[in-house]
Amino acid sequence: MKSNRKVALVTGGAKRIGQAICRLLHESDINLMIHYRHSADEAKKLREDLNKIRKDSANIIQADLMNIHILPNLIKETIKAYGQLDILINNASSYYPTEIGKINENNWNDLIGSNLKAPLFLSQLAMDELIKTQGCIINITDTHIDKPKKNYIIYSLAKSGLAALTKSLAQELSPNVRVNAVAPGPVLWPENNEEFNDIYKQRVISQTLLKKIGTPQDVAMAVKFLVLDAPFITGHILSVDGGRSLSL
Repeated sequence: MKSNRKVALVTGGAKRIGQAICRLLHESDINLMIHYRHSADEAKKLREDLNKIRKDSANIIQADLMNIHILPNLIKETIKAYGQLDILINNASSYYPTEIGKINENNWNDLIGSNLKAPLFLSQLAMDELIKTQGCIINITDTHIDKPKKNYIIYSLAKSGLAALTKSLAQELSPNVRVNAVAPGPVLWPENNEEFNDIYKQRVISQTLLKKIGTPQDVAMAVKFLVLDAPFITGHILSVDGGRSLSL
């Protein structure tokens, strides 16, 4: 049954930046299909929180985005729950270093798969529904797309590819579907990564023009802007990095 509210599918929406995006879009009267891979507890808690605020406004779906054969189910279940799809947020991502000389095919498949392959195929699968609703796609890329981070070769390739995909899809899906991206900078430190010690963190902050790190909410506000307040913007990469990219 078609909803009077807009409907968003958010990949990797259970925690961190994805959760902030879900909460802010929900505050903006948008219904949600929240995808997760391993974060079942966080996804269930988020669904519970949001449905307490507005009944039947949030659903969750588990999927390994590496398996493109199950991607159609994300679109199918969203339509089944709400009758439409207005917004696709490609947020799910893998992030870890791949030092030259030690790179293997599993690294390639994982990092390219989560950061580039899944967004491409999910966007393609969502295309017909988004055309119907004159909807939009938002990709979450990275401030390092123009200046790759050392030892992060595959991740940098994938996120740069996602930026190119954003512009390509904006062309392919115009004039019916807007496609934009948000490129976060130092917003959250990665989990369980020994590289990000206090010395590293202070160096990053010192190289950021605003001399601080951002928050997931900063990224979520940029996403909300592109979704709800930017009807004449498509093919754009919006940096949310405190000016970090200017000093890289």
